[in-house]
Amino acid sequence: MKLVILDRDGVINQDSDAYVKSVEEFQLIEGSVEAIASLSQAGFAVAIATNQSGLARRYFELEDLEAMHQKLQIAVEAAGGQLSGIFYCPHGPDDGCDCRKPLPGLIDAIQAELKTTATGWPMVGDSLRDLQAGFARGCKPILVRTGKGAKTEAKLAEHPEMETEVFDNLAQASTYILENF
Repeated sequence: MKLVILDRDGVINQDSDAYVKSVEEFQLIEGSVEAIASLSQAGFAVAIATNQSGLARRYFELEDLEAMHQKLQIAVEAAGGQLSGIFYCPHGPDDGCDCRKPLPGLIDAIQAELKTTATGWPMVGDSLRDLQAGFARGCKPILVRTGKGAKTEAKLAEHPEMETEVFDNLAQASTYILENF
């Protein structure tokens, strides 16, 4: 099974330092839905791995998160694609879970649910912790400059072991993935 794992905030939708708390605040980045659809149409299982500590912090409720994900699902399906799953960590940074990136628990959950391995497949994110989570499970790290990506790019020199590809956005990253995986 061909697999690509995507972070959500800053990769697919606009990120916010104040958290994306509602379906109204959930604004898709131009070209991201079409990129997901093209990956899906090419036979990739497209899974999302996202930290959502806003739940633990009580900035929004589970119903709000589900509404955001439904909006995304509908948009991807309207573009002719499908998501294989949306996996999220609801915990705060001090909760001691194993699913909060940079820990690889979400990647483990994706592998178990989809009955596949993430090893060798791309993990696309805008933060170092996204890339580290994927790298811990053998994913090929890909950074996009949207969201926090431009700031993260400067930190990559400290992690040469990750050999990260860098693109302006998910649309460009998806073109690379389609040509190389």
